[in-house]
Parts: sequence; C-alpha cells; structure tokens
Amino acid sequence: MQQLSGLDASFLYLETANTPMHIGSLCIYDQSTAPGGHVRFKDILKFYEERLHRARVFRQRLARVPLSLDHPYWIEDPDFDLEFHVRHIALPAPGDWRQLCIQAARLHARALDLNRPLWEVTIIEGLDAVEGVPKGSFAVVSKVHHAAIDGVSGAEIAAALHDVSPTADVTPPAREWFAEREPTGLEMLARTSARVAGAPLRIGRMARKTLPAVGRVIGGLATKELKAPQPVPRTRFNGNVTSHRVFDGRSFSLDDIRAIKNSQPGTTVNDVIVTICGGALRAYLESKYELPDESLVAMAPLSVRYPSERRSEGNLVAAMNLPIRTDIADPLERLLAVNEASQNAKKMTFAMGPELAVSAAEFLPSTTAGLLVRAYARMRLSESLPPLFNTVITNVPGVNVPLYSMGSQMVANFGLGPVVHGLGLFQPVLSYNNQITISAVSCREMMPDPAFYCDCLQQSFEALNDATIGAGASADGGARFGAAKLNKKT
Repeated sequence: MQQLSGLDASFLYLETANTPMHIGSLCIYDQSTAPGGHVRFKDILKFYEERLHRARVFRQRLARVPLSLDHPYWIEDPDFDLEFHVRHIALPAPGDWRQLCIQAARLHARALDLNRPLWEVTIIEGLDAVEGVPKGSFAVVSKVHHAAIDGVSGAEIAAALHDVSPTADVTPPAREWFAEREPTGLEMLARTSARVAGAPLRIGRMARKTLPAVGRVIGGLATKELKAPQPVPRTRFNGNVTSHRVFDGRSFSLDDIRAIKNSQPGTTVNDVIVTICGGALRAYLESKYELPDESLVAMAPLSVRYPSERRSEGNLVAAMNLPIRTDIADPLERLLAVNEASQNAKKMTFAMGPELAVSAAEFLPSTTAGLLVRAYARMRLSESLPPLFNTVITNVPGVNVPLYSMGSQMVANFGLGPVVHGLGLFQPVLSYNNQITISAVSCREMMPDPAFYCDCLQQSFEALNDATIGAGASADGGARFGAAKLNKKT
C-alpha cells in the first residue's frame, strides 16, 4: 500500500462532473504489420494481459481514508477485471477523420471509474476513410488519471505497451502478482494519525525551502535578472467549462521544425512549437474579433524528475508561466520574443525551486479541497477572478523510431488532456518517428470549430517556415489526417 503524494491527490480533488482529470492519447496502428496481417480482439486482450506487470498503474486502485482526513492510498486491486479496461467499438460508415475526432472527444469527456484502476483503452475500428493511414488501420484511445501519472511517467507507461519490432518477446514478471487486502478504516486512521504527528517536521522542511526561494526571486527582480510575470488577459477559454469536449490535431515534420530552430541560433524546438501555437491562437481569436492587446500566457509543465526517477509513476512537475507573444504579428519576431520569454520563465521557475510546488501540495486540505473546487465551479469564480493562464502547452518528447503494439506499427500519435474551469484549452505536443503532433482539446462551447483552429496551426507553421527558412523551402508539416493541406499563401 502506497500513499498518493499531495500533488497526485490534487488531481482527484480537482475532478468534478464537468472536469474529469485524466490524460491520454489517440494512436493509430497499421495492423498489416502484425503476424498474419490482422489483429483479433482476443489477441489484444492477451497482449495487455502479458504486459500488466510493466506498470503498477494497471492493477492499482484507490483506497480512501475515512472522512477524507488524509490523501488516499494505492492498493493492488483484489477485483481486477481486464475486460472492463479494454473496450472495442467501430466507427459507422464512412469512418473518416472528423468522425474519429468526435468519437475520441466523446470518450475523453467521460470520467474514469474511481473505484477501479484508473485507466481505460478503447479500440476503434472502421477508419478506412481516414486519409493518410493504411487501409485496415485501427485507433486506440487511452485514458489514465492524472493522479497516477504525469507526461513523463505517462511516456514510460506507453513504452510498456510498445516494442521496436512486431514480434518482440515479452519479459515475464520478476515475481508473481498478488492482490492486496482492502485496509480497514481503523488501519487508515492509524496511518493518518502518524502522518499528522510528523506534519510539523514537514512544514519546517518546506519553510527552509521557501524562504531562500523568496529571497532569490526578490533579488532577481531587484537586479532585473528576472522579469515579473505579466498580467494574463481574459479570453473565451477562461470561463466555466461544460461536460462536452472537442478534439483535433495536426502533424508536422520534425525535420522542418528543427530547420526553423537551426535558422535562429539559440532557439529550441519548444520555442518553435510555442511560436506556432501563439500564431494559431492569434489568428483564431482575431477571426472572432476577440484578440487581446496583451500576450496570452501558457502554463507550460516542467518535469522536475531526476534521472533516477524517470520510471517512477505519479506527478513530479512544476508550472512555468510562459507568454506566447500573441501580441506580435510577425512570426520571426514572435519566435525571438518567445525564446526570450522562455528563458525568463525557466529562470523564475528555478529561482523559486522547481520542487517547491510538489512540496507545497503535500499540505492541501484533503477534507475541504474538493468542496472548494465545487464551490469555485458553482459560483463561476473563473469568470470574475483574474485568470492565471489562457492555455496549457505541454511538450512530451518521444522516440524517433517506429514502434509496434499488438504487432501493429504506430502510424500516428496525438495527445489528450484535461480542461478545467478557467483554463479551457489544452494543447499536448508529442513527438514520434520524425513527426510532431499538436492537438487541441477544449470545451465545445469555447471552441466549436477545432478543425478551423488546426487550420490556424498550419497557417502559423507555414508563415513561420517562410519567415525563417524562406518561401519555397521544404514544408512537409501540417498534414491533417482526412484533409488536404492548406495552400500556402503567396
């Protein structure tokens, strides 16, 4: 039995009927590479069963402390049922990209069952009208609760389900798996009492981290080495979200993204991605006559994992406050300004101490946190309090070689993530096999036209490509499954 950290538990407290707090992906696989050229559902079940030992999240479920007096614990589920977690559906004809996006959004909108291990995968057949993927391909929409993983540990779990060849052998578990007995209420309360007794020591350790961090920030601002975070303008994404979700995404060539980066020494791949997103949001809001004069600000998660913790599950992240310079029309100027803003955001985050947020979350009030979140939603405080961010942009590096799952080669990989009251646009960025995908997950009331937003992503990429590498240079990125690329503007 292992207790959730305060940061992990916070994602449980943030969950409401309209804001399920899971992350996931939409992956598309070509089953022609599998032995025999096709995959049956019973083969898929067998595949998952053979890999359950590779990640604890697969068979762990929550055990709650009575009266929510402390953060919950993970236990090995004595009632684990694989077929509950692996589902199978098909798109109706014709089975095109738009239908797949709608189905992925519907699946993503549904909360996970908190009484079972916090993950699900849905196999989706019938994709033959999705342009750009081989005939007979199938999709997998996965969901894992954010209380169990962050982006980096999620990538490790994805690695547990993928191989570098279609016929890779499975390493058997080092030891046999055993379910755990459900702990009694008295046992949980005894553990809570012990933790309460140690709280003063933990508070003291946090104070020792906080005071130097405050000193570093004040000193950095005084010497102008650090710049104070700018006010965040209000946009359509800063209100209460509904239970309805939309999803779409675009794929870009990693070579093209790197060529743009290399054309401007000192910039990074992440700077290029943020610049593309900034240009897209500028165009999208401008088309609605809603573009603020001030730059929009993204919440950019920053992993604070040490190399020894890369395979540990749970959350170890800090949040960077990153202006995405939607106030700048010229794409090259925006890229250079994003680079400058990113360097300042990293300095500010490390001046505060990247582990500080993780430590502070340990003292979240477990008995009242959920009540406060529900009150925040019911009173619609997101519409009256100043916004903290306008969007989330999270970049999760992947591998640059083909991967196989169930014997089938992955041909596309798009991210999914949560939207919450006051922060209604989530943009996960994934890299795989020389491609980078940028996805948009939002509330349907805030973004009724996700395909148009993805058109804005492509236009932003092409404008940046022309401004850096030059018109006429290779620009293979921006392909959207099921739709032709936009013609480049002259």
